[in-house]
Amino acid sequence: MAIDDWLLDQLPFKPGQGVLRVYTWSTPTLSLGHHQKVIDPSWRSASRQGRLALARRPSGGGAVLHAGCLTYALLWPNPPRQRQQAYGLVAAWLAQALACLGLPLSPGQDEITAPASNCFASSTAADLVGIDRQKRVGSAQLWRRRQLLQHGSVLVAPPAALWQELFGSPLKAPATAPGLSVAALEQQLRLAAIRSLGGGPLLVEPLSPEEWAAVDRRRHRFRIS
Repeated sequence: MAIDDWLLDQLPFKPGQGVLRVYTWSTPTLSLGHHQKVIDPSWRSASRQGRLALARRPSGGGAVLHAGCLTYALLWPNPPRQRQQAYGLVAAWLAQALACLGLPLSPGQDEITAPASNCFASSTAADLVGIDRQKRVGSAQLWRRRQLLQHGSVLVAPPAALWQELFGSPLKAPATAPGLSVAALEQQLRLAAIRSLGGGPLLVEPLSPEEWAAVDRRRHRFRIS
């Protein structure tokens, strides 16, 4: 999360140059939205037992379990001024990538309300659902100095038992797709980004030691003790 937050601050210094990060998590992690203050006792318990890490996102929304999923972070310089338009363009990109893997998705239809404690408990037009109406992609935004960070999580094979423990409700098994895997999804997201979001070929640019040091200095902002 510190990387995504730092990258958002760098956008004004690189006009017209956006960033797409797609990544997985080394251990099951529950990320809370920036404004989400209540931490459920079951989350604390799992964290104390070493079965779950807790983190704070710079973006909004409800809690997201990062396990059996792929996370994306789109850092968008000069995005559309209307937030719903930005959501719509990103949703089209995500839907295109997943359709190529045999999973047709469409925007959710729930009314926009205060974020639920579980991000995947509701689905607005900012999210994507399958033909079974089960939410497959959850997204949240952070705007800073007219630059946009949009975070999202794409369910691939989330752990049902841990989901039940953390959220108190069973995981409704999302529709399967024969071509869906984390590796295939990552590849399709990158290809679809070029077609749907514009720009040229994506360049891979690892962080320098100095940039890593800058990221490390803000990690404390996203820790939950």
